Amino acid sequence: MVNLDLRSLTLPVGIIRMLEVVLTCISFSLVASAGHVLSTHWDWCMFTWCFCCFFSLFILIMEFTRFSAKVPISWDDFTTAFAMLAALMCFTSSIIYPTFFTCPTCYRQIAATVISLLCFGVYVGLVVLARLRPSGKISGFLSTVPGLLKILETLVACIIFTSLDPARFLFNPGLQWCVAVYSLCFIFALVIIFLTVGQLLSLFPFSFDKLLTVYNILATMMYMTAMVIWPLYGFENNPRPVPCSHCPWDNLVVVTFMTVTNLVIYILDTIYSIKVVFFTWDEE
Repeated sequence: MVNLDLRSLTLPVGIIRMLEVVLTCISFSLVASAGHVLSTHWDWCMFTWCFCCFFSLFILIMEFTRFSAKVPISWDDFTTAFAMLAALMCFTSSIIYPTFFTCPTCYRQIAATVISLLCFGVYVGLVVLARLRPSGKISGFLSTVPGLLKILETLVACIIFTSLDPARFLFNPGLQWCVAVYSLCFIFALVIIFLTVGQLLSLFPFSFDKLLTVYNILATMMYMTAMVIWPLYGFENNPRPVPCSHCPWDNLVVVTFMTVTNLVIYILDTIYSIKVVFFTWDEE
């Protein structure tokens, strides 16, 4: 028998989640009504709003039916991590979509952008409420600084994937190495996220923190090579065409910038991991 929890809909967190569902639904509905565009950036923005809408509704239903208490994962960690991820995704979509698809007379596109920014604010508000919950603390890896950095790493990798042009790297070994770096680091970051949400870290016969430190060091070194190789081979004998209004050449710039961004995130992640594993132990 299902026990419904009406209180979950009247609490501030429940009200915010209902706002998330409504606002994200309006965003992708406006964009869909404006017409489909053959672009990976358009696909990413639509995926963002649909993904956020679906999971916000899923969380709302799970808490309303009290099924959230029966799932074998850290529910608070999952919902807080999702709110952080959704906020970042809405923020990036609020930048990408108007950059590529709006114009002074594109009213539906402008409205979708404004509502997407509201979505970003609502998800940030949810994260703040989670931080201010009565317990005063949030347990779980994904709600910590390293966890947030892992979410950032996967998000930046997704933006890189939306900007990759297979015709450009398909026959270039150097660019293929860069794509392999992006893919491998993305997959391992996702595995780490799934293991922590699924509370499977106890299965490891050794320290997870030390394993994470080793992975961060390797990922940082791999991204360092990609930061050098991608612009070296990507822009070799490939000047910016004229005219170039959102042409494929711009995607090379986006990938280069995001590679540097992810490298900085991995460096910060590595520094934090080393601090936690070695310096904290020394203090004990």
